[in-house]
This record gives sequence, C-alpha cells and structure tokens, in this order.
Amino acid sequence: MKDFEFYTPTKVVFGKDKELEAGRLIRSYGAGKVLIHYGGQSAKKSGLLDRVKKSLEEAGIDYVELGGVQANPTLEMVRKGITLCLAEKVDFVLAVGGGSVIDSAKDIANGIADPKVDVWDFSLKKAAVTKSVPVGVILTLAAAGSEMSSSCVITDEETGRKRGYNSEFNRPVFAIENPELTYSVSKFQTGCGAVDIMMHTMERYLTGDEGTYLTDSIAEGVMRSVVQAGKESIENPRNYEARANMMWASSVAHNDLTHCGRTFFMQVHQLEHEISGMYPAVAHGAGLSALWCSWARYVYPGKVERFAQFANRVWNIAYDFENPEKTVLAGIEAQENYYKSIDMPVNLKTLGVKWEDLEQLADNCSFHKTRTLPGIRELDWKDMLEIYKMAYEA
Repeated sequence: MKDFEFYTPTKVVFGKDKELEAGRLIRSYGAGKVLIHYGGQSAKKSGLLDRVKKSLEEAGIDYVELGGVQANPTLEMVRKGITLCLAEKVDFVLAVGGGSVIDSAKDIANGIADPKVDVWDFSLKKAAVTKSVPVGVILTLAAAGSEMSSSCVITDEETGRKRGYNSEFNRPVFAIENPELTYSVSKFQTGCGAVDIMMHTMERYLTGDEGTYLTDSIAEGVMRSVVQAGKESIENPRNYEARANMMWASSVAHNDLTHCGRTFFMQVHQLEHEISGMYPAVAHGAGLSALWCSWARYVYPGKVERFAQFANRVWNIAYDFENPEKTVLAGIEAQENYYKSIDMPVNLKTLGVKWEDLEQLADNCSFHKTRTLPGIRELDWKDMLEIYKMAYEA
C-alpha cells in the first residue's frame, strides 16, 4: 500500500426534505450574499428553487440567480457568473443541480476569489488556485461525484477543449443529498450516472498496485451497489432506496476513498473528455461507456490479475487459474452487457463520432503528441488512436 492523504471536508446532509436546511447551513458560513447557480427549467418547475429561496429568505440571506448551465459546462457561463458575482459582491456560491452545475459553480467561486487571474488558466494548469469562496451543493443528479470531489471540468466551446483541474479549494463545504430530487431524472441520464459513478471507481481500482485489500473491498462494494441501484432506479424511478444508494455511491466514488493507498489514473476519462469537448451533445456517461470496453481489451495484458479479480469479485465470474485471461475477457463482456442492459452505448458510431475525427481526438488528448497517459499500460498518441478506432468499430 502506497502512502496517501485523505481529506474530505464536505459536510453531507442526507435525506428527505434536507434542501429546506440550505439557509441555516449557509448562514453558518457567514455568507452575506449568495449566487444560486442552476441548470435548466426543471429546478424551477419542480418547485425546488422556490423552496431554496424561501430557506435563504428565512435565514436573512440575500441572493442573486444565474441559471442556464448546460451539460459539459462552458467557460462562457463561468465568465458570466464571475462578472455577475463581482458586481453583486457575492461571497458564497450555491450549486443546485448535478456535476455540470457544481463544476461551473466551483470555477466561478475560484474566479471571484482571485479576479486578477484568468480563470481558464486554472483549467490549462497555467495557474494554481490559491483561494476561493465557499461552495455549497444541493444535489439533483447522482453521477459526477463533484459534490465531494476536488475536481472541476470546464469546456471552452470556441476551441472544443475540455479540461479538468484538481484543487482542495474545489471541495464544496457542504452537500445536501435528498434522493427524492432524482426521481424525475430520465432513464438515459440515470444510465449515464450509473456509468460515471462506476467508472470513477473502476479507474481507481484497475491499477498495478498491490496490498490494498481494504480499499479494494470498498471499491468492489461500490461497484456492485451501482450495478444493482442503477438497474433498479431505471426500472422504478421512484424507488427511494435505489436512488439513495446511487446518490451516496456518487459521492463515495469520487471523494478519493476508493483509491487510498493506490496510484490514481483516469485514462478513460481523459479519452472521453476529448469526445464530449469536440461533440458537446455527447453526454459524458455515454462517452465513457462507448470507450471503456475497448480500452479494457487494449490495456488488460498489463495487469491480467487485477482485471481477473474485477471479473471475479464484481461480476461473480469463476476465476480460471489455468487461463486467467479467459476470466478477464468474461468480465469485460459482463460489463459490456450491463451497459447494453441499461441502454448505454458501447461504441463511438452510436454517438455520431466521425471516423475522420479520430486522429484529431488522439492529437487533442495527447496535447499534439507531447503527453502520454500513465497507467498499467502507458498510452501515447498511437495507443490513443488505436483505442478510438477499436471503440468506433466495436
């Protein structure tokens, strides 16, 4: 087991009607004025925004609003939020939504705390975040895990670049998690959420490190739970227990618990970011499911035992000690069949990705052939292109 630091400052307030406590929670952080940041019309139509505003008003907290965050949150929206918050002297950002809203809120909070720095420089890693204003979350979609993570992913639509950066300043101070707020999430988005949650765990699990059997057990439990909860949530969207397990899994999968003592790689996420950056209509979870099986078949020879363990412990496939590769391939097929069972794509053609764009995707992901992606098999430009081709033809 490798040395590690584990830091989870986010206070989770979990359960029915907990969004009504938003005002009390925000007041405890001494906020003077809040930005309520959200996505489309669902937060308004459901009455959620009205409940949140009432909670703030009862706590004597002033606020301004900024809606319209889209999937794959944009730099343009972040800049708009920073301008508004500086003009209104906002000192707390409340994200009401899923991962896209939360990431946009994080970037805005970092931008208003240090307005002399171009906020896009954080994403390009030209500048480091040194201060921020607090961010709180009312979660409405179990997927990205941004409600407890240190990550933030933003897309510059002008260039098609989708870039992520990590900072401990990105961790929200609290996350309100009411599973009932996810009842209205569509079957497709629920499936995307299941993919993303499981992927956050798989990418931490499928490494070359040994001696992490406690962390392994936690990760395996998360993955098995998501398989069950994802299907049950799709079959019965108002199944509270299924939605609750999905929501909690979202947070646990990306708050760093499932990689304690292990090296952390996110190759599939990096490959996918280029797809949804170039094709903004592609949902992140759909892009991940379209890539994972091809990625796994390409890299598994670098750590056959780990992939066989995944197949055995997550999918209950008998371990063939004489031919462990047989176990590996059966596990990858089981994962692929799960994606199909929840109507998630398993190839890039389904997403509308064009064959002629694959080299550009590899070029973008390799930063014009200047970077490789570390992992159990290090990926250079040629490897990236081969995985994109495999995923296209799958």
